[in-house]
Amino acid sequence: MSQESFAITNKTKGNLPTGRLPFQALKETVLGKNYALSLVFVTTKESQKLNKIYREKNKPTNILSFPLNDQTGEIVICPTIAKQEAPKFDRSFENYLGFLFIHGLLHLKGFDHGSTMENEEQKIRTQFGI
Repeated sequence: MSQESFAITNKTKGNLPTGRLPFQALKETVLGKNYALSLVFVTTKESQKLNKIYREKNKPTNILSFPLNDQTGEIVICPTIAKQEAPKFDRSFENYLGFLFIHGLLHLKGFDHGSTMENEEQKIRTQFGI
């Protein structure tokens, strides 16, 4: 598989556990090998700006998913928010990043919040131990 179909960009100053999570395998499992995906880690300021523009909510958020077309999309994760939220879900920061990424992938696949999406999330989390 060519590397161009999946890219990770870290726009924060922090180090992220990106090497320990199977982002590419998760992406291929949910969206397929031919789906071109960009995963971007952003600051809380950038997350708030994007959330205000695209969701009209003036606060930072943990994740945003942007389907660009049927075979291309972008997922934006704010690691600062994820790190704050992880304990509320009894998860480590790394595990919660994986959980959020799966959630974003399913949105790109067309799922909306609800039991069907939760069941799909559970299947993938079980498969990957997340």
